[in-house]
Amino acid sequence: MKNIFVLFVLTFAFAGYAFGECAEADKKALEAFDHAWSEAGDKGDRAALMNTLADDFTGLPAMINKTQSIEGTMRAFERNKVNPQNRDQVSSDIYMIACTPTTATITHRNVVTTKDGTGGKEETFYTRSIHFLEKRKGKWQVVSNANHGLDDFGVLMYMEHDWNNADIKRDVAWFEKNYAADYSGISSRDAKIYTKAEDLAGFKDDKSRTESAELSEMNIRIDGNTAVVTGINHVKGRDDKNQPFDRRVRFTDTFIKRDGRWQVWATQGTRIP
Repeated sequence: MKNIFVLFVLTFAFAGYAFGECAEADKKALEAFDHAWSEAGDKGDRAALMNTLADDFTGLPAMINKTQSIEGTMRAFERNKVNPQNRDQVSSDIYMIACTPTTATITHRNVVTTKDGTGGKEETFYTRSIHFLEKRKGKWQVVSNANHGLDDFGVLMYMEHDWNNADIKRDVAWFEKNYAADYSGISSRDAKIYTKAEDLAGFKDDKSRTESAELSEMNIRIDGNTAVVTGINHVKGRDDKNQPFDRRVRFTDTFIKRDGRWQVWATQGTRIP
């Protein structure tokens, strides 16, 4: 079955328009609040959890209250303490944060690696969390929380952002892992076709540096184990002569799912004048 998913809302959310604007310092403070919440759960810090969740907290989709949420977290902590080697490894990234002086919305991806995946093998999967906060008596508290697994559309959307982040961080390992063995890429700069090995070698030798990259107009189509993602990537940085560049590229990325994991199969970009 062929599916089409147009990411209008998510595109605007990543651009910072969906929920409002926060000062950068406020965003950093709210992200730190979220990490502290996670650490409190990992450490079984009941007192910190009591302070984090509002008395009228609701957790979705199960509609659990504050007490039920904290008790569930404490049970997980006790299980992990008894059997730490099988503890799921969870990290959060790609934050979208918006706030007013008294309300805030925090959305982020969770990367979960479990030892007990399909067939008893280690497996990584992804979820998304949405937290709604209110500032009460001068401190932030979580009023509601929703968490859900990512479907293939969400996985591919986040993968495009991971791709940009890997370019900015010069993360060669990301490309080695996520480019398919039979990958091919057509460069937006010289129109040449590159294999995986050639593309990686060129990336390692490239003296230019990407400083920022912003995606827009993303459209995702999936048919079985094949997907096509189109969009615009606005990239800024410095070239090999340390001169600033500002490029907008319309791209088509083709992905293939092998062994349950999406990989970049082919990519092509065209410079927008």
